[in-house]
Amino acid sequence: MNLESQKFYYGWTIVVLGLVSMSFWFGVRSSFSVFYVALLEEFHWSRGESAGVQSMAMLTYTFIAPLVGGLIDRLGPRRVIVPGIILLVAGLVLCSSMKTLFQFYLFYGVLVAAGSTCIAIVAYSAILAHWFERKRGLASGIAVSGMGLGTFLLVPLSQSLISSYGWRPTFVILGGLVMLIALPLNVLFLKHKPEELGLRVDGLKLAHAAEHNGTQPAASINPQKDWTLGEVIRTRSFWALVAFPFFSLIGVYIVVVHNVRFMVDKGIDPMTAALIFALAGMSTSISRIFWGWISDHIGREKAYTVGMGCLFVGVFSLLLMDAFGKRAFMYTFFIFFGVGWGATAPLFMATAADLFKGRIFGLIYGIVEGAMNFGGAIGAWAAGFIFDRTMSYRLAFVLVIAVCALSCVFIWIAAPRKARKTETSNK
Repeated sequence: MNLESQKFYYGWTIVVLGLVSMSFWFGVRSSFSVFYVALLEEFHWSRGESAGVQSMAMLTYTFIAPLVGGLIDRLGPRRVIVPGIILLVAGLVLCSSMKTLFQFYLFYGVLVAAGSTCIAIVAYSAILAHWFERKRGLASGIAVSGMGLGTFLLVPLSQSLISSYGWRPTFVILGGLVMLIALPLNVLFLKHKPEELGLRVDGLKLAHAAEHNGTQPAASINPQKDWTLGEVIRTRSFWALVAFPFFSLIGVYIVVVHNVRFMVDKGIDPMTAALIFALAGMSTSISRIFWGWISDHIGREKAYTVGMGCLFVGVFSLLLMDAFGKRAFMYTFFIFFGVGWGATAPLFMATAADLFKGRIFGLIYGIVEGAMNFGGAIGAWAAGFIFDRTMSYRLAFVLVIAVCALSCVFIWIAAPRKARKTETSNK
C-alpha cells in the first residue's frame, strides 16, 4: 500500500490540536513578562524575587512533567490533559485576587504551572511520537509553532488588557479563553494512538500492514527497542539529550522573562516592547515549522547549530542596544532571536523521539522536559539576580551566548543522526 494514497491522516488533527493547546500554554507563560512590569510598578517587589515566581513555575514544571508523561503512557492523554486545563483556569482566576508575593508564588508558580504542564510540549510530544516517523520533524515543528503563535497573540493582548482594565481582570480573561477554546477541543478531538482509528504510524492501515511488508506481521512494522528506564539512563545519549535543552533553556528564559523589562528600561514604552516580543514570537512560530522540516532532511544536529547561530545574532543585538541605545537593534533582535528560538522545541521533541521512542517515551521525555525547565528556572532567576547586583543585563546576555554554544556541543554528543540511520535501515 502506498502511504501517500491516504486522503487525510488523523495525525494532522492531533498536530493542530497540539498547536492550539501549546499556544495557550506558552502564551500564558510568555505573558508573564508583561504582568511582571505591571506587578513591579504596583507592589515594588525586587526584580530578583519577582522573577523568582517564573522560576518557581518552571521548577513546578520540572517535577510535574515526568508525572504527566508517565500518566499519559499509562492512562491516555484525555484523563491527564482535561483536568490539567481546569487546574490552569483555576490558577489564573486566583491570580487575579492575589495581594502578596507568597500568593503569586502559590497561584502562578504552582497552580498555573502545574495545570499548564498538562497542555505543554511534554504532553503532546508523548502523543505525537506515536503518530509520525517519516515526517516527525515537520509534525513536531507545526505543533510547537503554537508556542510562537501564543506569544504573538497573548503577549500584546495581555498588555492591551492590562493598559485598559488592569492586570486583575486580565488574568480572568486569559482563564476564560483557555476554558472556552482549549478545553472543548481536547475533549472532542484528542486521540492517543493511531491504532484507536485502525491505523499505524504515518497513516498505514492495519488491514494492509502485512501486505505492505510481504509476509511480515503487522505488529513488527517499524521495529523499535522497547526501552526500560534503567537502560535509558545508562546511555550517553540520554544524558546528552538532557544537557542540550537544559543549557539552551537557561539562555532562552533569560531573554523571555526579562526582554520587555530591558526594553522599557531603555526608554521603550511597554506596549511597543510587548509588541516587539510578540513579533519575536511570530518569527519563532514560522521558523519552528522550517526547522522541523529541514531537520528531517539535513539532520537534527546541523539544523540546531544553525538555529543557535541565529539566536546568537539576536542576543548580540540586545548587547548592542544596551551599549549604544539604538532602537534599530530591536528589529534585528526580534527577527534573529525569534528564528533561533524556533530551532529549540521541534528539535528537542524530534531528537528525543529519534533516540528513545517506545512504550515509556512519555516518561522519558517528561524527565527531559523537567530537566530543561529547571534550566529555564535558573535562567529566569539568574538574570534578575545579575541585574540586582550590577544594575545591568549585560552579563546576563553574555551568559545566554555562552550556554547556547554549550548546548550545541551536547546535541552532537547525543547524535540523533545515528539513531535515524538505524531506524531507516530497519525499514
